[in-house]
Amino acid sequence: MSNTKIVIVEDEAIVAKDLRNRLQKFGYMVSAVASSGQEAINKALEMCPDLVLMDIRLKGQMDGIEAAHEIHKHLDIPIIYLTAYADEKTLDRAKVTEPFGYLLKPFKERELQINIEIALTKHKLEKQLKTHQQWLSTLLNSISDGVISSDFEDLVTFMNPVAESLTGWKQEDACGRSSSEVFNIAHGETHESVESPFKKVLRGETMVSLPAETVLIAKNGAEIPIDDSAAPIKDDQDRITGAVLIFRDVTERKQAMEARQKQVEQEQLVEQLAEINQLKNEFLNLLSHELRSPLSNMKVMIQMLQLSITPEEGQRYLEMLEVECDREMALINDLLDLQRLETEARPLITPDVLLLEQLIPWVIEPFQVRVQKHQQTLQLNLPSNLPSLFSDGTSLERILAELLNNACKYTPPGGKIILNIYYDSSEIPPKTIITVRNSLEIPTAELSRIFDKFYRVPNADIWNQGGTGLGLSIVQKLVEQLQGIIQVESSEGWTTFRLILTDLVVTIS
Repeated sequence: MSNTKIVIVEDEAIVAKDLRNRLQKFGYMVSAVASSGQEAINKALEMCPDLVLMDIRLKGQMDGIEAAHEIHKHLDIPIIYLTAYADEKTLDRAKVTEPFGYLLKPFKERELQINIEIALTKHKLEKQLKTHQQWLSTLLNSISDGVISSDFEDLVTFMNPVAESLTGWKQEDACGRSSSEVFNIAHGETHESVESPFKKVLRGETMVSLPAETVLIAKNGAEIPIDDSAAPIKDDQDRITGAVLIFRDVTERKQAMEARQKQVEQEQLVEQLAEINQLKNEFLNLLSHELRSPLSNMKVMIQMLQLSITPEEGQRYLEMLEVECDREMALINDLLDLQRLETEARPLITPDVLLLEQLIPWVIEPFQVRVQKHQQTLQLNLPSNLPSLFSDGTSLERILAELLNNACKYTPPGGKIILNIYYDSSEIPPKTIITVRNSLEIPTAELSRIFDKFYRVPNADIWNQGGTGLGLSIVQKLVEQLQGIIQVESSEGWTTFRLILTDLVVTIS
C-alpha cells in the first residue's frame, strides 16, 4: 500500500487538501494534485500513477470525463470518479470511460478506502487477464494448426489465421454461425457428410478425432485432407461451455506416404523381377541340361546302331534309346502340365466315387520293381472298410505317383518308404489322410522351398536320376484343385508328406 501512487484531480483546493490528508492517512502516496482536465492529463503522463481520483466538474473547457478519456488513450490505469452529480446523462458519459468506481460526495472515509482497494485489485486482475489473453492469442495465431472454438450452442466464437486460410472463412464472418457451416467435412472417397466433431464434444464425448480419409470442404469448394482432435471447454463447475477443435492440412503427409508406398512397391517389384530373373536363369540352366543330356545320349545310341553291331547290342541300344525318349517326353509333359495348371481359370477335373482300397495298390504296383532294384522297402498300410472318396481319380493318381517317385529317388539303399492311409471322421467334413514317408531327413532350411518350381534339394539325389524340379510344384497345384492340403515335415531321419482330402464340392454354374 505504501508504494501505491495516486493523482488527485480536484478544482476545490480545500477538498483536494482534505483528500490528500485522508489518502496519506490510509498509507497511499499522493504523487500530484491537479485542478483542471489538461493538468490532470499532464500529471498522469508525467507520474504514471497507480490510480486517479477524478472530480467530474472541473474549471475550464475540459471536464473530468473528457480528461479520463484522454488519459485512457495513453495509460492503462484505474480511475475513480468523485462527484456530487448522479444524473443519468453524466452517468452515461462516465460509463464510456469504464471507471473503476463512482463515489457521490459527500462520502465516508471507509467508502473511499474500500473503493480504492477494490479498484486496484480489479485492475491488477484485469491486467493479468489481458496478459494471459494476449499470450494465448499470440500462441493460437502463431501455431501451424487451425484452431476453431464454439460456444455451448455450437456457434463459432474464434478462428485463428490458419483456420481462416483452410476454411476460407474470415473470423468476423464465421463468428455466430454453426460450426458445421464453417467447418464442413466429408469422407474423401464417398463424399458422404461427416458429423461435426463439435456436436460430438458438446454431447459429452471427452475427446473426438476425425475418421481416416476425411476432407475439409472449404468455402470455395476446394477439398483438403485433414486430421484433427476436438475437446470440450469447461467452467469451474466442470460443465461444458463450448468446444475447441485443432486441425491440420495433411496433404503433404499423404503425398509423402503415397510416395513412400510407391517406393516400397517399386522396391518390391525390383525384388520380384530379380527373383524372376534368377528363377529364369535357373530354369534355363536346368532345362538346357535336362533337354540336352537325353538328346546327346540318343544321338550316341543312333550312331552306335548305324555301326555293324550284333542284334543283342542293337536291342540294348534301342532299349536305352527308349528310356531317354521317355525321359525327354516326361520333361516336356511336366512343363506343359504345370503351365496348364497355372493358367486354367477352372480346373479340368472329373469327380467320381473312388474306392481307395482298389486304387492305391494299383498306383504303387509299378514302384515295386523299382524299390527292389534299389534295395528299398515299400510298405503299404491300408485299413479295411475304408470309406469311398468323391474326387478326381486321375489327379489323385498323379499326386501319389509324384510323391512315390520323389521318395524312391531320395531314399538310400536299405531305406524304407511307408504309405499310410487313414480316415478321420472326428471332424466335419470327415477327412481322408494319406502320408508318404521315406527314411531321409531334409534340412529345415530347404523345406520352405520344397514346392518351388525347378527347385531340387542339393546333393540329395542318391541315384543320380535327375529331374526338372517340377514334380512337387505339380503336386501342390493338383492338391489345390482337389480342394485339399499338402504338408511336409522332416525330422529324426524321416521326411513325411501329408495329403489331406475331403469330398470335392462341385459348383454348378
